[in-house]
Amino acid sequence: MTSLASPADNAPWLLIAWGNRSRGDDALGPLLLDRLQAWLGQTVGAQAPQVACIEDQQLQVEHALDLLGRRGVLFIDAALDLRQPFAIETLRARRDASFSTHALSPQAVLQAHLDVCRCPPPPSTLLTLRASAFDLGTPPSAQALSDLALAEVWARDWLTRCRRT
Repeated sequence: MTSLASPADNAPWLLIAWGNRSRGDDALGPLLLDRLQAWLGQTVGAQAPQVACIEDQQLQVEHALDLLGRRGVLFIDAALDLRQPFAIETLRARRDASFSTHALSPQAVLQAHLDVCRCPPPPSTLLTLRASAFDLGTPPSAQALSDLALAEVWARDWLTRCRRT
C-alpha cells in the first residue's frame, strides 16, 4: 500500500486505487493514481485539495477504516466488461458475495464501514477503466493507456470540484 498522505490523516478526500501492476491492464488503477498524485504535487497552495491516496492489490475489510472522516472517496479499478473507455458509478453500501472473502467490492467496503464504525460512509464514486487483458508479465495495452488518459481528465475534474466544496 502506498500513499501520498497517510490514510489516518485528516485529508477530507480519498483516492483508493487497486490492481496488480504486473498483470497488463490490471495496472490501470495504480497507474491513474500515479498520474493524479503527480498532478496534485504540481497543484500548490489553495488550488490543491487535501487528498489522501491509497494503492493496494485488492480491497480489503481494513479499507473500511480509511473512510473515517472523509468528505468523499473515489475508488479506481480496471474491469474487463466495459464497452466505453471508463464508467462512473455512485456507490451505496451493500453486502454482496465478496463480503465474506479476502477481497471486497467497493460496496462491501462501504458496508463494512457502516457495520464497524456505526456511521454512514462518505459519498463514494467508482471510476472503472476499460481493460482487455490481465496477463501476467505484460504491459498495459495501447487501448487501455489511451482510455487511461481520458479517465485522468475526468478524475482531475472530480478533484477540482473537491477543492470548491
